[in-house]
Amino acid sequence: MSLRLYDTSTRAVREFEPLKPGRVGLYVCGATPQAAPHIGHLRSGVIYDQLVRWLIRSGYDVTFVRNVTDIDDKILAVAAESGRPWFAIAEGNQRIFNKGYEALGCLPPTIEPRATGHVPEMIVLMRRLIERGHAYNVGDDVYFDVKSWADHYGSLSHQKLENMRSAGDTPNEERKHDPRDFALWKGAKPGEPTWDTPWGPGRPGWHLECSAMATKYLGPTFDIHGGGVDLVFPHHENEIAQAKAAGDEFARYWMHNGLLTIDREKMSKSIGNVVYLDDLLRQVRPVEARYFLVSAHYRSTIDYTPGALEDAASAYQRIEGFLVRTVETLGDVKISADLPTAFVEAMDDDLGVPQALAVLHETVRAGNSALASGDAAAAGEAAAQVRAMASVLGIDPLEWNVSAEGADLRPVVDALVRVVLGQRQAARARKDWAAADAIRDGLAEAGIVVEDTPQGPRYDIKRG
Repeated sequence: MSLRLYDTSTRAVREFEPLKPGRVGLYVCGATPQAAPHIGHLRSGVIYDQLVRWLIRSGYDVTFVRNVTDIDDKILAVAAESGRPWFAIAEGNQRIFNKGYEALGCLPPTIEPRATGHVPEMIVLMRRLIERGHAYNVGDDVYFDVKSWADHYGSLSHQKLENMRSAGDTPNEERKHDPRDFALWKGAKPGEPTWDTPWGPGRPGWHLECSAMATKYLGPTFDIHGGGVDLVFPHHENEIAQAKAAGDEFARYWMHNGLLTIDREKMSKSIGNVVYLDDLLRQVRPVEARYFLVSAHYRSTIDYTPGALEDAASAYQRIEGFLVRTVETLGDVKISADLPTAFVEAMDDDLGVPQALAVLHETVRAGNSALASGDAAAAGEAAAQVRAMASVLGIDPLEWNVSAEGADLRPVVDALVRVVLGQRQAARARKDWAAADAIRDGLAEAGIVVEDTPQGPRYDIKRG
């Protein structure tokens, strides 16, 4: 069985065949950093990190491009309201995005291009479109002529041109040949940043940026384009129109992740139900937050509730508990070179992470039974496979030793707790039960729960 992915453009699961054997070019629409990221943004980051991890595990050399839209109407609006420079807003929030990705264990992209660094490529793309009769300028503004691409426009979102409304992307709608035409370039306005072009000064339109950056780094044809389902129209539809009208084949597969809701409602600042990563990390550890974000299938909507988050944390702790007990019993556990067949089949079936997690937990249960019966060989084999699966999913407890700030704190914490546990054992040995209980209670107040086992005391750190 080989990898199969749901392609939005064909509305079908298709066998994945890369353009070049053994190599994958992936472009994902990243942040428009007008504000700090909420957990819906970060879910997208985790999902495409999961795709990259599985492609790498499957033997592919992956070039992963995730852009930053660092100039946009929204960023300029925040700048005007706050009185701060637009570039400071974009850069400051993008750093918060990247800290969030890092905290959740996301691998860094191969390159993370900024839109403002690729205006020359955008000028070339606009020139190609104008020469081919698919774009026109009115003064300093440049628009894509949707009717010139009428036979193809709507192919991704499966809409008919006659049912589409105005693009609504500029106050100068009356200047367009057709209200559905969308802006490639927006002429200079007072107080806004500008770049010079053959058609006059101004700044790029949102859709133009991604088409120019994707082909810059991945070529005129590449394998996969990803993003949230909310980007299918108009953003990705317009990307396709620009690129193909200019003569590029563009993306061969289109992937879109589902959104995240709060108690079944869309997140909105106006009703005050936006949840940020810091909110999550006050309740659970980063790895438990990652587990929650990947636990639903990537194309489905995932609903955040405190109960759902707690369930995810408990499920992760069962994996962690098994591996910790196995290491305490058997010593170091290496990651298996092989994955269970059922796990591979699940991941190859359009990244079926829920089914893959079911295989992982089944293996944990079998490993716990082996530990209980004293079958060291079976327990060790199960632990090695659990580590292999968890590593692919980015949730291996024995790999999560680095804090969100990048400091390796676990060995320090472990050493300190072991010293205190040694003092507690000494108190128990001399039958000073009051001192032993006081030490245990003090650790509990610090969030460290002690469990006495036949192999000696073990501890766990609880969050929340």
